[in-house]
Amino acid sequence: MTEATEATEATEATEATGVTGATTPFDHAERRIWSGKAEAYADTYAQLCAHLVPALLDAADVGPGTRVLDVGCGSGTVSVAAAARGASVYAADADPGMAAATRRAVPGVTPHIARLPELPYANDTFDAVVGNFVLNHVGRPLAALAELRRITRPGGRVAVTIWRSPGAPGQTLIGRAAQAAGLIRPTWLPALAPQDDFPRTPEGLAALLDTAGLLGARCSEVAWKHRCDPDTWWAGAERGVGAIGQVLNSGGTEGLAAARSAYDDLCAEFHVRDGLLVLPHVALLASGRASEAGSPGEGSSGRLPAATK
Repeated sequence: MTEATEATEATEATEATGVTGATTPFDHAERRIWSGKAEAYADTYAQLCAHLVPALLDAADVGPGTRVLDVGCGSGTVSVAAAARGASVYAADADPGMAAATRRAVPGVTPHIARLPELPYANDTFDAVVGNFVLNHVGRPLAALAELRRITRPGGRVAVTIWRSPGAPGQTLIGRAAQAAGLIRPTWLPALAPQDDFPRTPEGLAALLDTAGLLGARCSEVAWKHRCDPDTWWAGAERGVGAIGQVLNSGGTEGLAAARSAYDDLCAEFHVRDGLLVLPHVALLASGRASEAGSPGEGSSGRLPAATK
């Protein structure tokens, strides 16, 4: 079966039932987006995402001897930091290239190639499960969180990060350049299904954790300024990393050149004297305690909180 056929069948199943299956059109698009991008991600945006790693591990109470799963392990930044704390580290990623990058980064760790919401672990396996921005890349965030709760022992902690929406100015810089160049989102790149979406706010993410059965869910905003060279920031998207990378490359060489020209103009808003960009970003950090497998969280309605656009 081809990738296009699988995506079509997933779409038809969603339309027929009104409920998304384990794999959605969004998930299929994510696999296409990230295939072969491990090195480009490690060279660029991994440095941005690393900012939240210490707070993420703190939220999950990761320390010496903690049996922790790094889900959506990417280039291995979280796994490296957890190992440095003396934790017993396990890892998983849907992309083989990302899994290989983590294996190289953390000797002795062999990541599983697996995608949410179906992970190859028994109930109550881990003391802690962490996901650094992984929920931004799954078609069923609620089901993904319920799966993380399932594999965490009762009393263990689950901690996740996502990007807040609306995003901060640094997050939208390249998107603004693409828009100025007249570039549009490719038709094969679907948005998250409305029935699976949720508000990307502290209240929205905390409610999602609660609905997934995590106890004492809490969420806070984390704001920081990421400093990097303008060419490095551009290079991630130019090399096709993430959805913005697909948009940026959708217009061929002419569209890319037009977007770069617009980007260079917009960068003036973020420059400092040493030539680096200072890019404001805002993310959400949420955590909760695992209940007994199958038990609802405190105040859980079993319903997804309504997304706002």
